[in-house]
Amino acid sequence: MMLKILCFGFFLLSFTACQKKASDPADGITIRLITDAAGVDDKSFNAAAWRGILEFYGDTWANQSKRGLSYDVFPARSQDMRVPTLRQATDEGYDLIAAAGYTWSRAVDEAAADNPQQKYLLIDVGGLKSKNVMQAVYAEHEGSYLVGVAAALKAKGDGIVNPGFGFIGGMAGAVITKFEVGYVQGILSILPEARIVDYYVNSWGEPGLAKMQAKNWYDSGIYAIYTAAGDSGNGTIAQAKEYRAAGRNVWAIGVDSDQYEEGLYNAEDSAVLTSMLKRVDAAVIYALNAVKNNTFKGEVIVFDLKAGGVGYSAANPALGGITDQLEIIKKQIIDGEITVAATLAEAKLLPGFPQNLRAIDD
Repeated sequence: MMLKILCFGFFLLSFTACQKKASDPADGITIRLITDAAGVDDKSFNAAAWRGILEFYGDTWANQSKRGLSYDVFPARSQDMRVPTLRQATDEGYDLIAAAGYTWSRAVDEAAADNPQQKYLLIDVGGLKSKNVMQAVYAEHEGSYLVGVAAALKAKGDGIVNPGFGFIGGMAGAVITKFEVGYVQGILSILPEARIVDYYVNSWGEPGLAKMQAKNWYDSGIYAIYTAAGDSGNGTIAQAKEYRAAGRNVWAIGVDSDQYEEGLYNAEDSAVLTSMLKRVDAAVIYALNAVKNNTFKGEVIVFDLKAGGVGYSAANPALGGITDQLEIIKKQIIDGEITVAATLAEAKLLPGFPQNLRAIDD
């Protein structure tokens, strides 16, 4: 399979909607987005993929005029619904079927083998061999390094003594490990003695569990928490909002989408210090254009920091001059002056890196 690195800046729907054929009656190509149970309202990963579809078709979140005609979305409520959901979309004749997340890997592999003429986009996986599956992978560790640096610099600027930092993951695996180890490396580059704690919700849709863990950590002195867990991450943001509204100096760090507005606890202030931006929308737009231009093929597209595939949000004024330092470090990563380990095995070889994290590389 061809590996390509881009360089550019940049249950259920209603019964009626599910029964519509993809060719009715919209012009141009058609797509169905397949997600986990959280759907496109997770305000994070799935929402970013949905924004790519909206942009491609000239719609907005408030005006989804072509939904049900040119594009739609279907969330699989359970693991055993994944293959049937893909089969249904294939049977309905969509030009492109996009599966959001690495947990769709086996289901897409099976569906692609059974339907070699169907075009699939799989986001967050790069190991399938099917010629009809385009795969998008991201350098999450690079963007996460930057938000880790931001959190550490903010703590240092606030004069926090012995600050602690938390990471909450959704389901442990190689992709989420990149988020965690990048974040930890960024923190330790500024505060080598910082305390690091982590926790896995084992779900993309349990904000209550993340909120509970965030409360426990904030109460124990953790300064900032970075959550890469889909809809579960909204629980961390909710707790940070409550505490900042009460005058507590704690922070949440968003993921995938810019979650600054989700963190607003009054008209001007947000509990989300920054967000690690993951341009899931760029992968969707790239694949749709490939279908449109008849250039679609089974290849792996790499979206890294140099390609503009990952980054950080500077929306919160509380970052102040930290953004200047982040831009310097960003350039150093792009130029190869700083190398960020992408796996737990690699990261554990670094001096001072925690040896007891719950992340896994498999």
